[in-house]
Amino acid sequence: MKHLGFASIAALKQYLRYAEAKKLETRFLLQKLGLVQNIQQSDEGRITGEQFQAFLEGLIEIANDPSLGLSSALYVQTHSYSLLGTIAESSKTIGDAIERIPLFERLVGDMGTTQIERSSDAISLTWQCNYTSPEVVPHMIDNVLASWTLYARWLTNSRTRARKVYLQRNAPNADVLAQYQRVFECPVLFGQTRNSIELNNKHLELPLRSKHNSKNLGMDGQALEGKARTELSRLHLEGESFSEQVLRSIRAHLQLGIASKELIAQEFSMSERNLQRHLARDSVSYRALVDAAREERAMNFLTQTQLSTTEIAHNLGYQDERCFFRSFKRWTKQTPIQYRQSRNC
Repeated sequence: MKHLGFASIAALKQYLRYAEAKKLETRFLLQKLGLVQNIQQSDEGRITGEQFQAFLEGLIEIANDPSLGLSSALYVQTHSYSLLGTIAESSKTIGDAIERIPLFERLVGDMGTTQIERSSDAISLTWQCNYTSPEVVPHMIDNVLASWTLYARWLTNSRTRARKVYLQRNAPNADVLAQYQRVFECPVLFGQTRNSIELNNKHLELPLRSKHNSKNLGMDGQALEGKARTELSRLHLEGESFSEQVLRSIRAHLQLGIASKELIAQEFSMSERNLQRHLARDSVSYRALVDAAREERAMNFLTQTQLSTTEIAHNLGYQDERCFFRSFKRWTKQTPIQYRQSRNC
């Protein structure tokens, strides 16, 4: 059975605020799942992913709301994102805040992972849900993309609109479709191959409003990120090896185009030399893990996007396209173009 990791109490409370506003009785559901004591904890407290998924299944049944994901997004707050929300508020621009999502989203929970794709005029944020319930997944995807949108508008104090929203789910009925339009205020395309928000690059420069939360904590952005890295180092999935933990961290850092060994060593509260020593116990090197993460990401770009090979090389942190071609051929015995053509036949 797939291990669903953990979810923060902050993430659970967003849905509880929705339930309270809708006057839905969730006490019995919380008792059944053993969550009554948990919701008394701070926002940084955690429940298992299995508990969170089961809670959402129960909430969906109680609410009977086909737009639950969109409706619950209205109750997003800074604390909904745990420490990540405070880090976002301490950023200078919306682009800076976006870059921190892949690095620190596990502080909110293991519900899914974000992939950032950059092209010459746009940036796309794709969210892949890790949960398994067919009832929960589409609502959670709606909630994540809508929450991002509404939170970004609050952070920038503007009516920021995405260029397009892409959803894998089928088009809903007219009433629910109207709610998608009210939330996103841009074209929403259904039946797609991914769940993404596409933004014009110019939006990345939008400045953020007051950074009062980080000031109240007595920390600047760098100190907040240090605290976040310490918390991340404590989050281990059952049965996960050290090299698998490092690989997951490398994948997150590659969203920014580079996986710094120094930062990842800091994430695990050790020196670079000790990081390599621990990896050697798993018979793997840091370089091999970076290669594995780059290969995986390159294959996804080539099969799931229309990015040029130059843009893909940039997204993977290569200095130029030729370096990317050499690496890809070493991995697959094919050029990126040959690989893309073979998968599109």
